[in-house]
Amino acid sequence: MKFDIFSDLTWRGVIHQTTDNALLPGWLNQQPRTLYCGFDPTADSLHVGSLLPLMVLRRFQQSGHRPIAVVGGATGMIGDPSGKSEERQLLSVESLAANVRGLEQQMRVFLDFESRVSPAILVNNFEWMRGFSYLEFLRDVGKNFPVNVMLAKDSVRNRLERADSGLSYTEFSYMLLQAYDFVHLHDHYQCELQIGGSDQWGNITAGIDLARRMRGVQLYGITCPLLLDSEGEKIGKTAKGTKVWLSAEKTSPYLFYQYWLNIQDADAGVCLRYLTELNREEIEALDASRQQAPDQRHSQRRLAEELTRLTHGPHALAAAQRASEVFFGAEIAGLSDEQLLEIFPDVPNQALPRNAVAGDGLGLLDALVAAGLANSKGEARRLVQQGGAYVNNRRMTDIDKRLTSADLASQSVMVLRSGKKKYALLQFTEACDEF
Repeated sequence: MKFDIFSDLTWRGVIHQTTDNALLPGWLNQQPRTLYCGFDPTADSLHVGSLLPLMVLRRFQQSGHRPIAVVGGATGMIGDPSGKSEERQLLSVESLAANVRGLEQQMRVFLDFESRVSPAILVNNFEWMRGFSYLEFLRDVGKNFPVNVMLAKDSVRNRLERADSGLSYTEFSYMLLQAYDFVHLHDHYQCELQIGGSDQWGNITAGIDLARRMRGVQLYGITCPLLLDSEGEKIGKTAKGTKVWLSAEKTSPYLFYQYWLNIQDADAGVCLRYLTELNREEIEALDASRQQAPDQRHSQRRLAEELTRLTHGPHALAAAQRASEVFFGAEIAGLSDEQLLEIFPDVPNQALPRNAVAGDGLGLLDALVAAGLANSKGEARRLVQQGGAYVNNRRMTDIDKRLTSADLASQSVMVLRSGKKKYALLQFTEACDEF
C-alpha cells in the first residue's frame, strides 16, 4: 500500500468507531481493499457535510484501495430516519433522477474513475433494487432481519421513544435496503468495508449482520465523526442559516472561499485534518501559527485555498482570492456583476440608466451624491479634495472627473467608496429611465 491509511485517518481524528479496531489496521495494509460510502440524493448537490466522507474515500483511493460511491436512488425514495426527528417529504422519481445526476458529476471531482490501479466506481442502488418484487425482498432479505435487533438500533429506538413523532413502516424498512446494498456490493465488487458518519453505525452493522446471515462472510465498518464545530453545531451553514453547497450554482466559489476564510480558530485545526490533504508537518505548523499569531489567520487562509481549489478548480480559486482582496483596498477589475453583488451584499445599491455613463459620462460629484455617499455636490467636492473618494478602490482627486462605461468594475456595476469602509454601488441598466 502507498501509505498506512488507518494510521493516517487516526492522527487526523477521522475514525470515530470501527467494528474491529485490533484487526483493521493490519487487514488494510495486507492488500488493496474495496470499500463504499453511500450518499443521499435529497438535493441535486452535496453540501459541506458530505466533504468528510468524500475526503475519506479519496484518501483510501490515494493509499491504493478502491472506493465505491453509492448514490441512493432507491434508498432516497424512502428516507433514512437516522438522526432525523421527523419523516421527510418523499421526492418524485423525476426529482430523484435529477438529483442523482447532479451528485454523480460532483463525485467525479473528488474521486479518480480513470485510474489504472484502483479506479473508483460510481453506482446507483436503484439499478439493483428496481428488479426486486415486494415478495422476493421479504423472502430473500426480510427473513434475515430479526425485528428485535432492528428495534435495538439507536436510529429506530430514538424515534420510537419520541412522544411527538413515530416511525412509519416505510422508514423502518430503510435499514433493510441499505443493508442489502452492502451484500450486493460484496457479491459484485468484492466490497468488504463500509464507511459513513457516526449516525450510520446502526445501518452499517445491519449490513454486516445481513451479509453474515445471507453469505456467511465477514465484512467491516468504520464511522467518522460528524462535522461539528466547537459548540456542537453542524459545520456548513452560514450565519444566516443557509447551507454551504458544493455546487457553484448554489454557493458561488467566492462565498465558499469566504465561508472557510471566516471559520473560527477553534474549528480550523479540525477542518484542516478532516478535509484537506495537507501533511502532518504543515498542519501542526499551522496549529502553532494560530497560537502565536491568531490575527494572521494562516490556517483559515490555507483551508479556504485547499478546499476551493479542490471543489471548484484553480481558476475559481484565483477569482475568489481576487474578490477577497477587494476588502483590503485592491483595485477592482475583472469581476462579474454577480461577484460584486456577492462581495457587497448589504451596501446601498442604486440603479441608474445605462446612458448615464455613455458619451461624456456622469460627473464624479453627481455619482457620489447618487450613491448616497454625499448629501450634496458641495459635500462631495470636499470629500474628493480631502482624498476620501474612491471609484473601484482607486482614489479620485479630480473634482471634474467624468465617469464613463470604461470606469465600470464589471458589466454594469461601479463601486464607490467614502473613506476606508463606507461603500456604495451604482448599477447602470437599460431598464431605468434616462438620467
